[in-house]
Amino acid sequence: MSRSPDTAATPRRDALEKVSGQAEFISDVTVPGMLHARLLRSSMPHALIRGIDCAAARAVPGVVAVLTGADFATLNHHWGLFLRDRPLIAVDRVRYVGEPVVAVIAEDEYSAEEALEAIVVDYEELPYVTDAEAALLPDAPLLHPQHETLKDFYFKGEAKPLAGSNAFQNFAYEHGDVDAAFAAADHVYEDSFDFPMVFHYAMEPHCAIADYDPRHGFTLWSCGQSPSAVQKVLNGIFGTPLSKIRVIVPYVGGGFGGKASVKLDPLVAGMAWKLQRPVRLCLSISESMLTCRRLNAKVTLRTAVGPDGILLAKAVRVLMNGGAYADTGPAVAIKAANRAIGPYRFGALRLEAQAVYTNTVPGAAFRSIGGPQAVWATESQMDRIAADLGLDALDFRYRNLLARGEYVRPDLRPIDVDMAEALGQVSQSLGPMLQPAEAAGRKRARGVAVAASDPGILPLASALLRIQIDGSVIVYANSVEIGQGVRQVLAQLAAEALNQPLDAVTVATPDTLAAPFDWGTGASRSTVVMGLAVQAAAADAAAKLLDYAALALETAVENLRLVPGGVCRVAGDGTVFSIRTILHKAFGVDSGDITGLGSITPQSKGGSLVQAPLFWETAAAGCEIELDEDTGAIAVKRYVSVADIGKAINRVAAEGQDEGAVMQGLGHGLCEALHYEDGQPVNASLIDYKVPDIEDVPEEFHTILIESGTGPGPGGARGMGEGAILPAAPAIANALAKGWGIRVTSLPLTPEKVWAALQQKKG
Repeated sequence: MSRSPDTAATPRRDALEKVSGQAEFISDVTVPGMLHARLLRSSMPHALIRGIDCAAARAVPGVVAVLTGADFATLNHHWGLFLRDRPLIAVDRVRYVGEPVVAVIAEDEYSAEEALEAIVVDYEELPYVTDAEAALLPDAPLLHPQHETLKDFYFKGEAKPLAGSNAFQNFAYEHGDVDAAFAAADHVYEDSFDFPMVFHYAMEPHCAIADYDPRHGFTLWSCGQSPSAVQKVLNGIFGTPLSKIRVIVPYVGGGFGGKASVKLDPLVAGMAWKLQRPVRLCLSISESMLTCRRLNAKVTLRTAVGPDGILLAKAVRVLMNGGAYADTGPAVAIKAANRAIGPYRFGALRLEAQAVYTNTVPGAAFRSIGGPQAVWATESQMDRIAADLGLDALDFRYRNLLARGEYVRPDLRPIDVDMAEALGQVSQSLGPMLQPAEAAGRKRARGVAVAASDPGILPLASALLRIQIDGSVIVYANSVEIGQGVRQVLAQLAAEALNQPLDAVTVATPDTLAAPFDWGTGASRSTVVMGLAVQAAAADAAAKLLDYAALALETAVENLRLVPGGVCRVAGDGTVFSIRTILHKAFGVDSGDITGLGSITPQSKGGSLVQAPLFWETAAAGCEIELDEDTGAIAVKRYVSVADIGKAINRVAAEGQDEGAVMQGLGHGLCEALHYEDGQPVNASLIDYKVPDIEDVPEEFHTILIESGTGPGPGGARGMGEGAILPAAPAIANALAKGWGIRVTSLPLTPEKVWAALQQKKG
């Protein structure tokens, strides 16, 4: 695995903590008097709850309480992010296998687990549906007879459900004369592509701890990526003021969107509210697999092409399986439609996207929401069109790629990267094709793919920074460390802005009681948006420090500059006046600190952050594969990933983010899928759900980060870490089609599926 030669990055300060086991994750947190909860989950995909017998469970030694939906009847216990469709815990019915039905709270987990086995639930089975297309049929069971939408609740916009149906989001967009373009086109191609349900598979399963007392309200220890979203949902359920809902987020062992927005926290808070004692609920991986997953989708593309291989028009139809509750599905559907356009020039566009309820695990945000589903379809079809027209796949893309400053959609920000440069870097890095002799006698083939995504970023964030009298600095920010290295980046930005040693800066654990508002950690926003907020807070604190120094040294501010450890005169002899000396003179005592506040809103930077997207996150990739024709197994031998990230604040962390995203792309590309049979998830376990391991890492793995300086963030940075997941699967499929003449249109490209396609081709 090659890295860029200029890797002069500072080592991650949390690395030693994590590899030595000293880092505190939520599973390490203990609260005095803490009880332990376990959940009885539905075994039915869809059923009425006719009765629950909890008597034997309550009699188990160590059990403190057994709670059902009836115990929360006085609360406004239905909640959601776009639609208020989810109960705190099942009330009168269940809508998917795995839905929480009963919560047992005990002095220890073993007693709670034992009590679960003593509970008897009387279900009346109802018709169920697990397929999105079937959920739209007139005779499909209706999961939610009514739809209560929430406009601009936490995400911008409002879902558009279709009354009397399972469709909870209906999106449409059009520009240009699409029908006329298709009628006049020399070639029209229509293809459908399927993308599977995929589990996030973070190393740390979901976990939450909640405490409550009527005077002080709630304190939650969460593994969530969005502390303020948790606050907002709890405020709606319990009516507790935001000032009395404290959310603390220690290190999080991976999220990828599976811990974005809100997941376990309302239910755990409800248990603590009911018992007025702290309660801990930590799931197993199998339970996390029944909590959320990526929305599966069918993407149908109709593309009009001129005689010279120029794209004329495109019609996109996305159908997404959103599961039993909407979660962030309404946003995912819109993003999928946008990202299906690709970084290509079209005179006319028609986009349609629908997300529907089914009796499956709720769909949720997952690294580059809607992007992998959409790019899988678009980039697969691009190669199919090129092959049909007798064009080279690279040349076909070059003819149609948008140039910097052109529009993906007329109402969105112009594309702000050079896609042709990124694609050229892929081609150059792959180099000459290995000959069969060099490849141990095996045939090899190559594929490429590109992608452009429009992150759904709200430019809302604030940071607080304190310069203490001893010269140490504390940054308070609610950007969550989920393994991406955000604490390191924020520390570096603060140190650079204050011209102080990195070792002097500490980034505090996210805590809504101490740190100001941040919209959340996701959508590749932390370096850009929170980074700008930290820079602003540092500038505010620096200005105050220089004011105090000018007063203490009896000179003008412009005669002074910040240096490591303090302040010195611009034209002086280099004498450094320490922060302690300056504040002592200013305050009259050897105590005190300086506080700086920085906030980012859509109006910041002259209003330039208003237009969506805040930046375009792009990727280009190429791979070289081998195929075992006897088994259908694909081996990715070489892989090149290219992304324009604007500026690498910490290059090692940035390259790690890119490589991690690629591996997740190889996961859904080659092996990952959550399967349902007869309403039941049949592989929701560590044993049955296959993810890539070290043997699946390409033998040659090249990561190329372009630093164009064109992003809106610090130093021209743009968000990254999501783009690289997008082209992985279609690049592999394109190599398969080019080398062996088979076009597989559904993921993952498992050996069984590929072998069957080979046999079909052979007749």
